[in-house]
Amino acid sequence: MTGAASPRIEAFEAKIAVSARHRLAGYPRRAFAALERAHVLGQRDFSAHLRVHGWMLRVGWETGDSREVVGQLMRLALVPLGRLLPIGNTGGASVSAFAPMGIPPELKRLLQGRDR
Repeated sequence: MTGAASPRIEAFEAKIAVSARHRLAGYPRRAFAALERAHVLGQRDFSAHLRVHGWMLRVGWETGDSREVVGQLMRLALVPLGRLLPIGNTGGASVSAFAPMGIPPELKRLLQGRDR
């Protein structure tokens, strides 16, 4: 299957790439912020949701943030329920996995299938 990715998935992949660049450059907070935006975009897709929590776990591990590591391990277990959780949640351990959150307008457009 070689269909073109949706603008939402393209934006998700771009956020993952931005996060990787920040992480490798030694900016874990920036890396995590990009992952939070990726989480909002990928939460409804099992594989994207799993990947973003895996990367969040890695950033937490690399920075020695035990709260984030434990939180991400719990969230990885919740990935199959991602469709039931509030959309827009940023996915970090600093917020409840069940907390509804505001969605930035540029991400909301992508979630609604509008890229402009």
